[in-house]
Amino acid sequence: MDSLTQITLGAAVGVAVMSRRTAVWKAALWGGIAGTLPDLDVVVDYGDAVLNMVRHRAESHSFFYLTLASPLLAWVVSRIHGERELFRQWWLALWLVLITHTLLDTMTVYGTQLLMPFSDHPFGVGSVFIIDPAYTLPLIVGVVVAIRLNNGRGLRWNAAALVLTTLYLGWSVMAQQHVDRIARASLASEGIDAQSLLVTPAPFNTVLWRLVATTPEQYFEGYYSLLDNQPTVRWTAYPRGAELIAEHGEDDSVARIAAFSHGFFSLQAVDGRLMLTDLRMGQEPAYVFRFDVGALNAVGAEAPVQLSMRPDLGRGLPWLWDRIWGVDAPVPVAKAPS
Repeated sequence: MDSLTQITLGAAVGVAVMSRRTAVWKAALWGGIAGTLPDLDVVVDYGDAVLNMVRHRAESHSFFYLTLASPLLAWVVSRIHGERELFRQWWLALWLVLITHTLLDTMTVYGTQLLMPFSDHPFGVGSVFIIDPAYTLPLIVGVVVAIRLNNGRGLRWNAAALVLTTLYLGWSVMAQQHVDRIARASLASEGIDAQSLLVTPAPFNTVLWRLVATTPEQYFEGYYSLLDNQPTVRWTAYPRGAELIAEHGEDDSVARIAAFSHGFFSLQAVDGRLMLTDLRMGQEPAYVFRFDVGALNAVGAEAPVQLSMRPDLGRGLPWLWDRIWGVDAPVPVAKAPS
């Protein structure tokens, strides 16, 4: 999730656990700090763009390493404030802040390696977008009210915000499963024998969902809103690059993205160079993680470079709003790569 959400969630958890044992502002401050610590791994350069992607949310998001780090962080905090008698309470609070950070990240589609160093499997439920105001705003209200009131009533506001946002995450999973059933029925009705299906929310909401289905030769993109009049999906097919996958599927960068994306990737030859795309994040043809992995006759000879293609926000945001409300409109074309 975005940094603001993680800071706010950390603050809310810190306030809820510490309750009246310490000043509300202290619990919110250190909860917010601990809530953003795991994401500092973005400053680490692993050598190339693909490695930087697949190693994000790895050790810094591992249950094992965060559990080891939490007592050290609690020791520092309890001594800064002269609250050594509260060491165990700070330990519990900060451990929960760190763990809820990584659990919330797991609700997105990106991939969080919870079990490092024992497994590098990237877990991703994919039922919430990385920025979702419906999740973040209640937490902000709860924390602000708790700090301002600085009493039991404020703590209840904070607790209510945590309960509400947790229920919202539960709602997102149920909505995702509902859309999954509709998407699978739609694929079957059109005779598309999909190997895999991705169901993940469009930006900023859990009403409109983006769908990606893959076959060995193609991938299909569609959208479904919970407010659509009919439980059907209009699929658009795109070539996945089957011949290129057969030829370059074992190359290091391609294999890494294939594993990290759970197979939701494509290859494309452009001007004699191989383009590798993670199909999970973005919309056709604008994807967050698209890489130039080198000349077709020398893939792996140079470090992959991440490319950027931005959606046309001037058209994209009105389309998003209309599509959420069930208006059947074509997806806006992206801007050129930069």
